[in-house]
Amino acid sequence: MRSILFVLAGLMVMGLAFWSYQENYKTRDAISEVRQLHAQIGQNHERLGMLRAEWAYLNRPDRLSDLAELNFERLGLLPLMPDAFGRVDQIIYPIPDLLPIIVPIEVGSDPVTEGEEAL
Repeated sequence: MRSILFVLAGLMVMGLAFWSYQENYKTRDAISEVRQLHAQIGQNHERLGMLRAEWAYLNRPDRLSDLAELNFERLGLLPLMPDAFGRVDQIIYPIPDLLPIIVPIEVGSDPVTEGEEAL
């Protein structure tokens, strides 16, 4: 009986060793993948910073106004001036459609209680 228990215990130890060996390699692969992803994220952050700098450089107001003047015949763009903008009170908002009154309610200034009639 003891020999069967020793054999089963030995098989369990070998099974657990095999399982832990596989888990160790899965963990190493996952850590390697995470490192690669962190490297990609870092590269993408650097690229994003560079693209933002290029965008800011290309959108300089003096450069855009020069381009608008050069291509005026083709594009018809005018420079932005303060008088090109309107005020909020000049905006005409659409009037909402009024719904028909189906059940009218009588409104009076004297409250009428039950049992009393209005004079």
